[in-house]
This record gives sequence, C-alpha cells and structure tokens, in this order.
Amino acid sequence: MQSKPQLLAWITCDGVHIDPSTGKHTILGAFSNIQAKHFPATHPHMVWFMTLTDCAVGEHQVQISLGQDPTAMRPLIQRGFESPSPLQRINLINEIRNLSFPEPGEYSILIEVDEEPILATSIHVLD
Repeated sequence: MQSKPQLLAWITCDGVHIDPSTGKHTILGAFSNIQAKHFPATHPHMVWFMTLTDCAVGEHQVQISLGQDPTAMRPLIQRGFESPSPLQRINLINEIRNLSFPEPGEYSILIEVDEEPILATSIHVLD
C-alpha cells in the first residue's frame, strides 16, 4: 500500500527567493492574516509556499481552493508536479495575484494532492 503525500510546510508570504548557487529557498514577509480598510478587498500579491514528501514516483496534481463556506470552495491553483522519489522533499511556490475578499472573516483553504485532501486551514481577513 502506498502512503499519502505529507505536507511538511505551509507558509503564506510576500515572496520566495531561490539562491541560484545553492538552491536554498528564502521566505520573504511571512504573514498569517490580511488587514483591509474597506470591502470588497483585493490583496495584490501573495505566495503560498509548501513542502511535500511521501509522493510516489511520477506525475501528480495539486489543487488549492478557497472559500468562506468550506462546502463551497473554488479552486485557485491547479498545477502538476513531478516526484522523483517518495523520499524527495518537493518545494512548490504558488503565486496568487489580485485575490478578492468580499467581506471580513475567516476564509477556508483546502489543499489536495491527486484529489486527496492533505490540509484544511484558514486565513483571517480583518477590517
């Protein structure tokens, strides 16, 4: 039996720099909520950085969805990635531009790999 992919890191931040000589990732401006002065609000740019492991060899699909109602999520990111080995740690940088929030509150985030949920979390949008 094959194990389910495991999420080792999930960070919301302003950006990620990859050092060209070492390949190391530097997280820039990590944050856990969004402050807005008026609504609807649009956040111009953020990055959802994630590190996965235990992914079987081959091609995989990640989907990240967002919604105020956890039963009515809308996909924001759908992308493929490749795993060379289940032991490999895979860093994925997911850029989000002009994300709109109609009102303040808690917004649910669902992360799935190959249609299997691996994390349900949230981000708070404050007024």
